[in-house]
Amino acid sequence: MTVLKTRAQLVDVARQLFAKKGVEDTTMNDIAVASKKGRRTLYTYFKSKEQIYQAVVESELEMLSDHMEITAAKNLSPDAKIMELIINHLDSIKMVVYRNGTLKANFFRDIWRVETKRKYFDAKEIELFRKVLQEGKDEGIFQIDDVEITADILHYCIKGIEVPYIRGQIGENLDDETGWRYVKNIVYGALGCTR
Repeated sequence: MTVLKTRAQLVDVARQLFAKKGVEDTTMNDIAVASKKGRRTLYTYFKSKEQIYQAVVESELEMLSDHMEITAAKNLSPDAKIMELIINHLDSIKMVVYRNGTLKANFFRDIWRVETKRKYFDAKEIELFRKVLQEGKDEGIFQIDDVEITADILHYCIKGIEVPYIRGQIGENLDDETGWRYVKNIVYGALGCTR
């Protein structure tokens, strides 16, 4: 097995154990046994459980980033693309949290551990927003003065509603279609959308 495959396997096994038992209740030995690798092999790749936890978070964020890039590359109008990016961002974050079970609590409770890994993901996402916003501005669809600042604000607004979205606290009495229509009205209004 190659080095990358072994590392990926260890990360996946750790993610599953963290989801079942929680990060705090999972030991390095648990990960070694579940992965059918010796402790020596595990310690060759990771010096601590914290390093494995960070690798799990990093792998999840890489999948999210790939998903966002695929969305941004779609042949859609900028207004449709920006909404799809927002919806995919929120749904993907929600999926990561649910997939990771008890990691759910740690994912937000220990926000600073996650934030150190999120910086790269956030920067890539802001760049995707910039490209789509610039495209929309160039086509006369968005009436915005500063693409850079608008992309930053858009990103942090979306990031700010992740937890309430995951918990179902936003528009809990609305069906999805109605809820997203409200979001679309707010986003398009803020961008001065001409469509």
